[in-house]
Amino acid sequence: MNYAVQGTLDELGTPLSQITFVVFDLETTGVSAGEHAITEIGAVKVRGGEVLGEFGTLVDPGSPIPPFISVLTGITDGMVVAAPRIESVLPSFLEFAAGSTLVAHNAGFDLGFIRAACAAHGYPPPAHQVVDTVDLARKLLTRDEAPNCKLSTLAAIFSHTEPCHRALSDARATVDVLHALLERAGSFGVQTLEELKGFVRAPTPEQRRKRHLADSVPTGPGVYVFEDSGGDPLYVGKSTNLRNRVRGYFTASETRPRVREMIGIAARVRSIACATPLEAEVRELRLIGSAKPRYNRRSRHPEKMFWLKLTDELFPRLSVVREVKDDEASYLGPFTSTRAAEDARTALHETIPLRQCTERITPRTRRSACALAEIGRCGAPCEGRETPDEYAVHVGAARRALELDAAGVFSAMEARMERLALDQRYEEAAADRDRLASYVRTSARMQRLRSLTAISQLVAAAPVADGRWEIHVVRYGRLASAGVMPKGAHPTPFVEALTATAETVPPGPGPVPAASAEETECVLRWLESPGVRLVQVEGTWSLPVTGAGRLKARIDRAYRAAEPRRAREGRPLR
Repeated sequence: MNYAVQGTLDELGTPLSQITFVVFDLETTGVSAGEHAITEIGAVKVRGGEVLGEFGTLVDPGSPIPPFISVLTGITDGMVVAAPRIESVLPSFLEFAAGSTLVAHNAGFDLGFIRAACAAHGYPPPAHQVVDTVDLARKLLTRDEAPNCKLSTLAAIFSHTEPCHRALSDARATVDVLHALLERAGSFGVQTLEELKGFVRAPTPEQRRKRHLADSVPTGPGVYVFEDSGGDPLYVGKSTNLRNRVRGYFTASETRPRVREMIGIAARVRSIACATPLEAEVRELRLIGSAKPRYNRRSRHPEKMFWLKLTDELFPRLSVVREVKDDEASYLGPFTSTRAAEDARTALHETIPLRQCTERITPRTRRSACALAEIGRCGAPCEGRETPDEYAVHVGAARRALELDAAGVFSAMEARMERLALDQRYEEAAADRDRLASYVRTSARMQRLRSLTAISQLVAAAPVADGRWEIHVVRYGRLASAGVMPKGAHPTPFVEALTATAETVPPGPGPVPAASAEETECVLRWLESPGVRLVQVEGTWSLPVTGAGRLKARIDRAYRAAEPRRAREGRPLR
């Protein structure tokens, strides 16, 4: 005979009405807990809907507050100059919060700063239970009720206090939001803190109902495609273990609102098994680019690229174009926007006197020159002042700058920036710095791509942990075939069979003749990874000795190291 056992009161959990919540908010000098500091702490202690106390203080961050932070919060250096330092404030806040459940809006941000302060001053990290009102709102509110989960949006619905980026005021608004959300959670049977935590972590009903979609997905590397009832792709992803990755979408670990929305629409998951992780990565890019699934944000429009073209005419000029044609022109790119392409073109025009007009010029063309000729920025071939042979010198310099050697443009632009900075024309110097960066970075990227896309066939292999080898065939920068050679197999017949069955890839025009720039970069990353060995190369895999790669490293270092003031003033990149 079986007897039912009555549970103890402890097993029921702690009623929310008996929980002491400390709702807190911080203002800081920036977003990184490791690099920035706290400028204000505000906290409200509540239990059973009643306010038990408040804690609020400014904090001296020990460094100047950035101007844009002062504009946002209203907290200035003058306001915190007499405030206590965090080592004095922290013990008081920890005592105020002792024995409570901490609550914050986007709690990870605020707790990150508290934990960093504790670590810096010898306190153990907070061991409190934590409730995040952002997570609660995402779980409980529909898009019709709240278009987003910002505190200002939720406070407009649930609170009479308007958040103003001051800690105590924002904490008070968060209290009202918390109480409204707890009341909403009660309608789902949530009465205890334990139930609340489980409710937030639990997968949605749609996630639970559609777990079966992962049942037929195989293990191993590949691509998965979530499709709607009409067979249209919703989302494309890749993984080294398809089944584990797809199963993850139906668990509590998947909390992204857009992905949960996508799961609600999905009717099936189609899987494409791949021989290697690189093949999976490439197939993912191709599928996203061709199908353009509505829930993918990255790589959806590989065709939306821009190029800087040195036109093929008697007096060539630099033109921003959308596609590479099969002609004899020189190109620089791809750029992701017309602005970036125009920045690079301006850098070239600052150093090479190519004409900037758009009309076609013939030997018989005669018209008045523009102002650029009068200031020595153009040789005025339109007036016949410059012959085709004389103009060809500038064209040769431009072609070298586009394809081989960025040093001339770099030196000339850096000297110009020096002069502008000495004249205190900092905004112009900063604009030139950004133009130079756009030119050099794109030039370095194109030369890196071209080093591979110029090779008609490259075969490379990488060892796998169990004694097998991943082998890839690359033609003109496009992955043409992928396979895994079994342990102990002879490589020659395997490679011969793999290349014989590989995709036929005809060469096309331009720096990326057979694949998207993203695909070729994926292949390059794999080729440059540890352990990869070249098996066969038909051609030469090399970069120009005067290429832009070395200059790109200088620019990247300067941008990383530059202080905000140096960046605004556009000081020389050294």
